[in-house]
Amino acid sequence: MKKSLFSLSLLLATASAVADNPCVQTCYTTDPAPMVHDGRLYVYTGHDEDNASFFEMFEWRVYSTVDMVNWTDHGSPLSLEDFSWADDRAWAPQCIERNGKFYLYVPVYSKLTGAMAIGVAVSDSPTGPFKDAIGKPLVDGNWAYIDPTVFIDDDGQAYLYWGNPDIYLVKLNEDMISYSGKVEKLKQTPESFGTPLNNSDSKSSYTEGPWYYKRNGIYYLVYAAGGIPEHIAYSTSDAPTGPWTYRGIIMPSIGWLNSFTNHPGIVDFMGNSYFFYHSGNLPGGGGFDRSICVEQFDYNTDGTIPSITPTKTGPNPIASLNPYGRVEAETMAWSEGVGTSQNDAVGVYVDKVHDGDYIKVSNVDFSDEGAVSFGACVAGKLKGNQIKVFLDSKKGELVAKADVPPTKDADTWEYFETPTLKEITGVHDVYFVFSGGIKNKALFNFDYWTFKTSESSVEINNANSSYIVVYNLMGVKIFETDDKAKISSLPKGIYIINGRKVLI
Repeated sequence: MKKSLFSLSLLLATASAVADNPCVQTCYTTDPAPMVHDGRLYVYTGHDEDNASFFEMFEWRVYSTVDMVNWTDHGSPLSLEDFSWADDRAWAPQCIERNGKFYLYVPVYSKLTGAMAIGVAVSDSPTGPFKDAIGKPLVDGNWAYIDPTVFIDDDGQAYLYWGNPDIYLVKLNEDMISYSGKVEKLKQTPESFGTPLNNSDSKSSYTEGPWYYKRNGIYYLVYAAGGIPEHIAYSTSDAPTGPWTYRGIIMPSIGWLNSFTNHPGIVDFMGNSYFFYHSGNLPGGGGFDRSICVEQFDYNTDGTIPSITPTKTGPNPIASLNPYGRVEAETMAWSEGVGTSQNDAVGVYVDKVHDGDYIKVSNVDFSDEGAVSFGACVAGKLKGNQIKVFLDSKKGELVAKADVPPTKDADTWEYFETPTLKEITGVHDVYFVFSGGIKNKALFNFDYWTFKTSESSVEINNANSSYIVVYNLMGVKIFETDDKAKISSLPKGIYIINGRKVLI
């Protein structure tokens, strides 16, 4: 996201410092499509371009979480450039796994017919990269061919629905890249998709963005409805192809969502149910610059879905974050000012770091072990920059102050460590606040971070050997000596002395 996106951040500082909806703040993200795989929840999104005046979208993005509060940016796994036959409108995606492969269904503008079509891309990983699976559209039809949703039933039959304002259906073959039979257009009636709320010329309440799934024997179609502005409604069936019965509104059209469209995605994860949607509630956002959000909810006992109210805080965490391994800097609960980029060397990393920008990471569990050092991997040639680490708020307790070493250039990465100002224990929200002497200029890039405990805080005079070998935590030998007094010349920090980690 360009720095200009946050030009209103000072006006919204009080709200945005505590808000965790929208889920992603580094760019505009749309049309969320959640998928659970191997204990992680992935969400695939579109990407609205900054300052757009239409649905200007050229790539898809993917994010993941294990705790529902901290989201890791995996970058763009697929773009329009990956489809030789398409050149515009990278709109709402959905991904599904089958037999170890991941299939991403996307609507794009087809150069072959001059209208919208559904493409399919495949990958060995949920985070891509994805490649065009067949070199042509899966279905190529008309301007209504948008917003695909895919589901594999218990008997192995896969179904693809899509459409605006009509809704279409086709049965996919087991290879997931071809289909059998004809494309069907569903008949829309008040009984199946509801009567219009605000458009008397509409045949039904259904508009676009279907989300299709099955739960406890009930088939669900959740969709944007009612024309403009859209609300979210749903229908259910006892069979995968209907007939459908209209069930009501899930999320009304609410003005403060600041978007005339909406797009649903529903998934169960770690025993909880989650509803995804989008809003225009980032600074600079609106109907063409949208951002994904999520709420936790409970189904009614009869399987119906309750009314869901959008919030600025989103769901509660379902797990804590371990700070003692490598944590990607692009894993965050909230941020202001920063963006993300990706390259072949390090993958996704945080960029556009300016003076006063920050990243919040939620529910970090330092446990009783206690962190005594903070380390980070950075790149950037400017001098005089710092990462300050605060607990529980942007102006909370300062527990680390790290001077960021300049590197050769923005592509040369260096890991550094610094002692914390105190031993850190317990569970906290952690804020990384960035500072530098050059205003309105990107300071450095940030790849990952970690905290470390002191495995052995020992008296040097009680060392087991009279001969001492000292390394830093990067494994570089500092010196070796038989004079223990030389240890006192070391700056405060953590060292490897005779194979033991020692806090000086």
